[in-house]
Amino acid sequence: MSAPLRFDGRVVLVTGAGGGLGREYALAFAERGASVVVNDLGGDMRGEGQGSRAADVVVNEIKSKGGKAVANYDSVEDGEKLIQTALDTFGRIDVVVNNAGILRDKSFARTSDQDWDLIHRVHLRGSFLVTRAAWPHMKKQNYGRIIMTASAAGIYGNFGQANYSAAKLGLLGLSNTLSIEGGKNNIHCNTIAPIAGSRLTETVMPADMVEALKPIYVAPLVLYLCNEETEENGSLFEVGAGWIGKLRWQRTEGAIVRKKGQNTTPEQVRANWDKITDFDHHTYPKTIQESTVYTMKILEQIESSASSSPDSPRTTYNAYTGGMNAELAKSFTRKPSQFSYTAKDAILYALGVGMSTKEDNYLKFLYEGAEDFSVLPTYIVIPSMGSLTDNLMEGIPGVDAPLANVLHGEQYCEVYKPFQPSATLTSKLQVLDILDKRSGAVILYNVDTFDENNEKVAFCQFAIFVVGKGNFGGVRTCEGIRQPIEAPKRQPDSSIKESTSVDQAALYRLSGDRNPLHIDPNFATMAGFETPILHGLCSFGFAVRHVLRQYANNDVSLFKAVKARFSKPVLPGQTLQTDMWKDGNRIFFQTKVVENGNICISGAYVDLKDTVSSTETLKPTMPTGSQLQSDDVFERLSKEISQRKGLAAKINAIFLWNITKGGKQASQWTVDMKSSKSGEIYRGEPKGKKADCILTVDDGNMVDITTGKLPAPQAFMTGKLKVKGNIMLAQKLGQLFQEAAKM
Repeated sequence: MSAPLRFDGRVVLVTGAGGGLGREYALAFAERGASVVVNDLGGDMRGEGQGSRAADVVVNEIKSKGGKAVANYDSVEDGEKLIQTALDTFGRIDVVVNNAGILRDKSFARTSDQDWDLIHRVHLRGSFLVTRAAWPHMKKQNYGRIIMTASAAGIYGNFGQANYSAAKLGLLGLSNTLSIEGGKNNIHCNTIAPIAGSRLTETVMPADMVEALKPIYVAPLVLYLCNEETEENGSLFEVGAGWIGKLRWQRTEGAIVRKKGQNTTPEQVRANWDKITDFDHHTYPKTIQESTVYTMKILEQIESSASSSPDSPRTTYNAYTGGMNAELAKSFTRKPSQFSYTAKDAILYALGVGMSTKEDNYLKFLYEGAEDFSVLPTYIVIPSMGSLTDNLMEGIPGVDAPLANVLHGEQYCEVYKPFQPSATLTSKLQVLDILDKRSGAVILYNVDTFDENNEKVAFCQFAIFVVGKGNFGGVRTCEGIRQPIEAPKRQPDSSIKESTSVDQAALYRLSGDRNPLHIDPNFATMAGFETPILHGLCSFGFAVRHVLRQYANNDVSLFKAVKARFSKPVLPGQTLQTDMWKDGNRIFFQTKVVENGNICISGAYVDLKDTVSSTETLKPTMPTGSQLQSDDVFERLSKEISQRKGLAAKINAIFLWNITKGGKQASQWTVDMKSSKSGEIYRGEPKGKKADCILTVDDGNMVDITTGKLPAPQAFMTGKLKVKGNIMLAQKLGQLFQEAAKM
C-alpha cells in the first residue's frame, strides 16, 4: 500500500478559509502536517463588512488538534500582506489555494459597474495579486503548487451570473499560463470547478442539494494536486459529491470554405456548416502551438490550390492530435527558406560575437574594403536558425514543442567552402528524428544550405531539448546524430580569455535572433532568469573564433566543422575562457564563465583542414634570394640611410613591416630609426626592442606605395595597408621613402 500523502514542512495559504470549502482545505492540510495560513476578511457573501472571528475559529480548531496555523484578516487585494504573514510566521510559502469569493448575482441587464468590478476584484484580481506575491519565493525555492477556483458557471455560463462567470473563466486562462511559465521551476498550477454546498451556492441550489454536496468531498482533490509527488499541471477538473472529472478542449476537423485567391462568403459557410460542426472527426489541441499547427497546414493546402469543395476528401492533418510523433515529423517537408546578406550583415555578426578593431588580424572581418575581407564560418547559424525559427513558429506535424519549453541543447555546423561577402542562401529543413529522453524530448533538425548556383555550402544540425515532453515511447538515439566528444583529460594546450560586453546580447540579436529572453528583463524573469542571458550561439561564436585565432591564423578556408553542447547560461558582461586541446587537425575545446567557473560549452571540437599555430604565424618562411619585389626596396634603403644624416633623429621610431603574398605572410623587415644615430634596416623582427608601429601590406602594394603609384593614405583607407600601434608615426615614413620613388 502506498504511503499517505503528507505535507510536513510545507506552508499552505488558503484564502477565504473561514468557512465552507476554504475551511475544509485548511483543516485537511493541517491534519497532514502542513503549517496553514488561514485567510478570511470576515465579510458577508456580497463582500461587505469584515471581522476576525471566522479565521480565528478555524485557527483555534486546527491548534486544538495539534496542528500549526496562523490567522490573516487582509483582503486578497492586499496579496503581499497575506504572503508576508506566511513568511513572518513560518519562513516560506509552498502552496496557495485561491478560494476566496463573493457573489453579486443579477441578470445581465441589471448588472451595475460596481457589481461587475467588485466580483473581478475579489475573484480574478485577488487571485492574481496573492499568486504574484508568492511567485518569486516559489521560483527561488524551485517548488510551488497553486490552485485556482473556477466554476461550472464560468465553463458553461449561468443565468444571472455574467460577472461571476467571466471572472471564473478568466481564472482558468490565468492558470493555464502560469502552468507554462512555472513549469521550469517546478511550480504547478491547476484549476478546479467545485460543486459544493456553501454560502455562495445556496443562492442557486435547493437546500437539500446544498446539504448533500459537502465541501469535504472536494478537499481530497485539492490536497492531491498540491502534493509534491503530483506532476499534474495546467489542468481543469470538475469535482463534487465524491466524483472528479477532468475537462479538455475538443475541436472538429472543420472545413475549408475557400480556394486560393478567393474570398469567403456567408453562403460558403452555410454550405459547409454540417462539416464545420461535425464532432465525429475531432482533435484535442492542448497548447497554443498545437492549436495553430492545423490552421497553418490548411493554409498550405489552400495555397497549393488543393480542392476545397464540400465533397473533397478529408485532409490527412487530422491524424495529428498533439504530442510527439517522430514518423509524422520525419515525413513532413516544408518549403525551403531564403536568406540574403551583405558585407554589412557579416560585419554586424562579427561584432556580435566579440570581434574588435583592437585586434589587427580581425580587420578583415570588420572592414568591407579589406583586400582579404572574410565572413566568419559560424555565420551559417544565422540563416539556418532563421529557417528553424520559422518552422517552430508555424509548427510541424508530430512536433509538440511549446516555445516556453524549448532549450537549444547542441549545435553542429559543417562548412564546405568560405562564404562570399554577400549572397542569397537557400536552406532546407528536415526533422532527422525525435529522441525520447524521459524527462524531455530531443528534436534533431538537419538544415542543408545552398548558394545561388544550388551548390551545397553548409550543413547544420540543431539538437533542441523540449522540457517535459518525454515518455512518448520513442527511441533514445539514432543514426546521423553528431555526438559531442569530451575533451582530453590533461591540461589545455592553450587558452584564450575574453570579456563580453554588457551590451553583447543586444548587439548579437541584431543579426536575427530576436528572442526577448536576451533583452527583456520581464521576459527573462518569466523564463526563470534574474536578468536577460547571452545567446548560446553568441558564446559559440566567441569560442570558435578563439580556435580559429589560435590554430588557423584566422584563415576561414581552413575551417571544416564544429560541434558543441550548451551547458550553462552566460550573462552579458561576463568573461569567457576557451581552453583548447590540439589533436592533429581536431581542436577540442571547452568554454567556461570565469566569474563563476560554470562550463557553458562542453563536449566541443573544431575540425580544421590544416592547422597553423599562433607562434608559427610570427615566424614566416623567409625567401632565399630576392623572391619578393619589396626585398629590393628594403635592401636599397638599407644601404642608403647611412648617407642621409639626421634622418634617424627626425623619425625616432622602430617600424616592423609584415609583407604578405597570396594572403599569407612571406617576409618581415625592421626599420629601426631609434637605436642608432644613422638608423638600421634589416630582415626579421626588431632586435631587443619592441616596434612602435607595425605595418602589414602585400608585396606588390608595398612597391606601389614606395614608388608613389599608390598613395599611402589611399592604401590605408582601402585596407591595403594595415597599421597597428602608434599610427601617427607612420606619417614619418614619408621622409624615409621620398627617395624610393626615384628608384
